[in-house]
Amino acid sequence: MSPDVLAAARTLWDYHRLGQPLAPADGILVFGSNDLRVASHAAGLFHAGLGPWILFSGARGRMTSDWPESEAVTMARVAREAGVPGEKIFIEDQATNTGENIRFSRRLLEEHGITLSTAIAVQKPYMERRTHAALEVQWPGTRFRLSSPDLDFDRYCSGDLTAELVISAMTGDFQRILDYPPLGFASEQEVPPAAMAAYRFLVDAGFTGQLT
Repeated sequence: MSPDVLAAARTLWDYHRLGQPLAPADGILVFGSNDLRVASHAAGLFHAGLGPWILFSGARGRMTSDWPESEAVTMARVAREAGVPGEKIFIEDQATNTGENIRFSRRLLEEHGITLSTAIAVQKPYMERRTHAALEVQWPGTRFRLSSPDLDFDRYCSGDLTAELVISAMTGDFQRILDYPPLGFASEQEVPPAAMAAYRFLVDAGFTGQLT
């Protein structure tokens, strides 16, 4: 992979990550993921006292269609293996996109009589900003902080999560950051010129597999 592609990928990676400080919250939400390090990270937050429970949301998606169980069930197993008690875990295994993650998670908590004032939402690093933008519009009245495994682009890409796959995913998420606010799905996000230039460079370089 060329140095120019890697430089653009790192720029886009840094844009997607928010680096928000965390404080104890009413709960921890984990939206669907093909990266089980997200579940391990959520378990670490639970053990650090940052939330009294974890809700895992997610059916199967494009990257997890061959998993034997849903993303939520699989991630919950990782959390239990990391020492999170089963009674402190909620599972929502029907959501197939971020909007459904939000809507179905909120409904499940309401069914349990839980109303959130503050929450930590855990995602893959390159999905922090898009998730934040969606939550601002689709879950008003709750103050969310985003968190993800503390990995830079180079350390994140390993195993099945190749650089090519991650770059394509990042360009797709960036496109949604641009396209979703006019549709009412997400809040407007400031886009620095460097991030826009990196996105256009990567699209022109052929990383278009997850564009709509």
